[in-house]
Amino acid sequence: MTSAKLKVAVLYDVWEDETVGVETAEEKTPPRKSKSKRKAKIEKEDREEIHEALEKLGHEPFYQVLDGGQQSLTALAKCGADLVFNLTESFAGDDTKDMNIAAYLDLLGIPFTGGGPHAHFLAQDKGTAKKMFAFHGIKTPFFATSYRGRIEHAHDIAFPLIVKPVAEDGSIGINADAVVNSVKELMERVEYIQNEFDSPALIEEYIEGREIYSAILGSYENAQTLPLVELDLSRLPKGTPKIASYDVKFEKETQAHKLTKSHLAADLDEETTAHLQETALAAYQAVKLRDYGRIDMRLTPKGEVYVIEANPNPWLSSKQEFAMAAKASGRSYTQLIGEIVDMAMQRYAPRGGAENAS
Repeated sequence: MTSAKLKVAVLYDVWEDETVGVETAEEKTPPRKSKSKRKAKIEKEDREEIHEALEKLGHEPFYQVLDGGQQSLTALAKCGADLVFNLTESFAGDDTKDMNIAAYLDLLGIPFTGGGPHAHFLAQDKGTAKKMFAFHGIKTPFFATSYRGRIEHAHDIAFPLIVKPVAEDGSIGINADAVVNSVKELMERVEYIQNEFDSPALIEEYIEGREIYSAILGSYENAQTLPLVELDLSRLPKGTPKIASYDVKFEKETQAHKLTKSHLAADLDEETTAHLQETALAAYQAVKLRDYGRIDMRLTPKGEVYVIEANPNPWLSSKQEFAMAAKASGRSYTQLIGEIVDMAMQRYAPRGGAENAS
């Protein structure tokens, strides 16, 4: 762990009618013209825990907010942080702009944690990410993308299919109706995605199997996998698609959420474990993730591994999968946060490399 005492801005985003915390109230901008939300805001718990961990590590953390207005961008530029712990997921509710926030920090020359603009671009657009996986020989479901009657890409795909927004995260737009078994259902779901999210639809083959997450720490050159975590979907009611839907992940009062649980992946032999971890590392590198990331995979009954998506800057709540994997590796939550800080600061240490821009 670094011995230097750092001023660390814990950067997060709010929009619409959300209330900015007391610690940043003076930075709140006047109300903006109304803008439709691209997604519902998911309440996160991690910024307070990260703030506390940074204090335990001897740093000077403070909260910094982006509220979708120009004044908050100016405030970020003037915040005086030695490091930004980047927890933003959107700008003004548009989660396709998280890459712009990373690029803005790059332009300002402010060190920050997590994925750079290239990583956010490559991973955020699931169609682009899947093309990168295929180029690197990483197995991923065959897919097509469609928007307003135009086919942007198409494999020869077969039912059943799962249909979701091409650029949303947090299981936004994914529910039981996302899995379709006929042309009629497919057309209806594509129309729903386009109308609800004004987004191209990602249409990919549904892979039956176990939902496995691989948490990874490290740089492009030197990354390591943590113990594998499984989202157990086996108790979902008969007829319910075994998918990580929005209900499963976030709607705590639903039956789907109550019947599912994440735990360390069990009953995996050494060969299968190695195959999962090697696949995850390859996917992490293919879309240029750094510091920390999570690769979501499906393990079929035949032992085949398919990468579903890559997640830069995954949720760091102590109750969620990434921290669960870190704990299983012998790290405390505070140690995990400290490692992320150290990796970010090492990246910006003078050494003449080109990685800063990636």
